[in-house]
Amino acid sequence: MSFTVRTARTSDVPHVQRLIEPLVQRRILLGKDAVVFYEAIQEFRIAEDEHGRPIGCGALHVMWEDLAEVRTLAVVPEWLHHGVGHALLERLETDAVNLGLSRLFCLTFEVDFFEKHGFSTMDEESIDPDVYSELVRSPDEGVAEFLDLARVKPNTLGNTRMLKRL
Repeated sequence: MSFTVRTARTSDVPHVQRLIEPLVQRRILLGKDAVVFYEAIQEFRIAEDEHGRPIGCGALHVMWEDLAEVRTLAVVPEWLHHGVGHALLERLETDAVNLGLSRLFCLTFEVDFFEKHGFSTMDEESIDPDVYSELVRSPDEGVAEFLDLARVKPNTLGNTRMLKRL
């Protein structure tokens, strides 16, 4: 069983939506409208099997000059435990380093997976007050989750906030 990881294309949006829908139904991921995926398609990487079928996805969303969030990391069930999630996360980390980032954030139920990849549970992250005042202005839910703002508590589904220093 071989696969590759590549940059996403707009034609991948329906595949991403189908891929994450079972996770949305199980309240593991939050659902998003198609327009949100199209707007962020350049953030996504797609894993595909040897026949070109999408089998996984993940996104890297830059939040600040040194910080990005790993988002929407998902793999089809029949490809779980075959290294697809690892390869996607590795590609996102490489992208982060190439962008000059030094920290990765994620909000996840898959604590063991992310711990194996160097993430640790966040305590209170020390944020420069000037940076905080900029970040808090963002309408992005991921930024609000990173800041642990009360307005996102009903939407976090009980996930764990994790951070990795690159």
